[in-house]
Amino acid sequence: MHKLRDIMSTDIAHLSPDDNLFEAATMMRDENVGMIPVCENGQLKGIITDRDIVTRGIAEKKPNSSTLHDIMSSQLVYGTPEMSVDEAAQKMAEAQIRRLPIVDQNQLIGVVSLGDLAVRSPYQNEASDALSEISETHNPHTSNDL
Repeated sequence: MHKLRDIMSTDIAHLSPDDNLFEAATMMRDENVGMIPVCENGQLKGIITDRDIVTRGIAEKKPNSSTLHDIMSSQLVYGTPEMSVDEAAQKMAEAQIRRLPIVDQNQLIGVVSLGDLAVRSPYQNEASDALSEISETHNPHTSNDL
């Protein structure tokens, strides 16, 4: 059984809760990602997504200087490095998220995305199943697009 430690991305850019909306948007552009973990002393405190920026920032007319603490998603779903790929795909489908932070001993150590599952042929079915469940039950009024 394959573990998340085998497929997770480990070179993860992150921000702190005191960083601002502009810094998050700029980092997403520069890193070509749609999600940035928000950490304090290496501990995962939240997630900021491109959707959070739009729905909780721009649509709420918050200034670019608004801190991530005020905008980030803080109800976290995360995995562990020893979690199986099947377990992670199921967790992602149930939570309707596309990216799963990986935490070990309270420290962020990586991220697994549906793309990580999809580009590795043994995991294509898990990624496809998770994406199908997310797409079928996605509610556009929630901010679960992690």
